[in-house]
Amino acid sequence: MDWSQFDYGVYLVNILAIIYDPKRKQILIGRRQDDPFIKKLTWCFPGGRPKYSEEMSDALKRDVKAKTGYDIKVNKPIFAREHPEHKEFLSLYYACDVVGGAEKPGELFVELKWVNPKEVQKYFTTSVHPNILEYLNSIA
Repeated sequence: MDWSQFDYGVYLVNILAIIYDPKRKQILIGRRQDDPFIKKLTWCFPGGRPKYSEEMSDALKRDVKAKTGYDIKVNKPIFAREHPEHKEFLSLYYACDVVGGAEKPGELFVELKWVNPKEVQKYFTTSVHPNILEYLNSIA
């Protein structure tokens, strides 16, 4: 798609899960290889793009299951943001809990890791919005 034909209002929507385990006091991130859209992307929150025919929470559950092996409960939206790396991307972040399943990287994830929420920036090679960092600090 030639995004330059649009000067506003059209986004590629990504839904992302911030999965926090209160027992471990850690969040789940996944490592990707060879992302087709953002070459610098390595570690990120699990998620994906919703289909037009599904609710956001159902799409997020489907994508997280495929990428991590976990079944999740979607609790609440946290934040929405554009990315300086790609202005046409709109990411919607949701607070989530694991409710079942077994850890297994899949789809584009080659590795999963539980990390301290305050250490996310050590892993991410793309920008992390200050509002997301504030949320992560609040749950740490």
